[in-house]
Amino acid sequence: MYPSPPPTIAIQLKAFQAKLSLRFDLRCRAYNDPIMKYRNLGRTGLNVSTLGLGGVAFGDMYGAMGPGVADACVRKAIDLGINLIDTSPFYGQTRSESVLGDILADGLRDKIYLCSKAGRNTATDFDFTPAAMEQSVDASLNRLRTDHLDVLIAHDIEFVTEFEPIFTETAAVLHKLKAAGKCRFIGMSGHPLGILRTAIERCNLDVVISYTHYTLQNQRLLTELLPTAEQHGVGVINASPLTMGLLSEAGAQDWHPAPAIVKMAGKRAAELCKSRGVSIATLGMQFCTREERIATTLTGASQASEVEANVKALETPLDEGLLREVQAILAPVMNVTWASGNWPFQA
Repeated sequence: MYPSPPPTIAIQLKAFQAKLSLRFDLRCRAYNDPIMKYRNLGRTGLNVSTLGLGGVAFGDMYGAMGPGVADACVRKAIDLGINLIDTSPFYGQTRSESVLGDILADGLRDKIYLCSKAGRNTATDFDFTPAAMEQSVDASLNRLRTDHLDVLIAHDIEFVTEFEPIFTETAAVLHKLKAAGKCRFIGMSGHPLGILRTAIERCNLDVVISYTHYTLQNQRLLTELLPTAEQHGVGVINASPLTMGLLSEAGAQDWHPAPAIVKMAGKRAAELCKSRGVSIATLGMQFCTREERIATTLTGASQASEVEANVKALETPLDEGLLREVQAILAPVMNVTWASGNWPFQA
């Protein structure tokens, strides 16, 4: 396990956090909306909204966003009580961070917890070396127009060819950046649950981001990651609750890595929901956010109306009968996943 910071650095960090504590507390008190609920993110002390806003769309990765659209999404999210926004320099080759930074600079930064990442630059370019991580974070802070991140994540660590430096050198630079006040909390993200378990056990992390492993079709996060995270006091952020679009009316795109049998089951489940006048996306969001052991679930939005619909799903009673029917359709492919990166695949 990576050791805690030396005493002198720990004292400096504690003073930095105390100086800003009132500022951060405001994020949990500024909302009057009774719909949104909040949960503790591990041992961080952050009381995060059960629904977080992902910033992939702000990088035009789902198509070009018109003028003011991203701004409307962020403002609607904040108005409805969302206090966690996630982005990355990977999203739109830094565009997501730049767009979000401009929005937050208009008096909104102190209203949210800001999470960004480092280490993944493009679909094929990864660099988790200490120098590259420090340079990436400095560039992100400049684009986001802030002096610190609330959460810093080493992004998609399974794509390296040698894993030991991730658990030693990359972990060390994350702790260095935290001690320097450039981020309040640190973590790692990835698809294979095994690599996240190892990171938790070895790197003294505060947070991990797992995606597609707590959905209507896959709940392996509960048994293969959450016990380790809880044992170490690490907060878990659940991302991609709709399995990267597979559990939506539009269905999986051609590039989707899921096996064909999973895509077909997802399509059948979506058609059943539609026949009952319910969006499978709504059912999926309701299912994910009601799990109290998971602090928050990240989902993207490319329109303010999508943000509103996602939040509205939280107040709509979940149709237990429909859920059972959907689960019956998905039962043959329950917990079926796919390989990602170079970490040994566990079917």
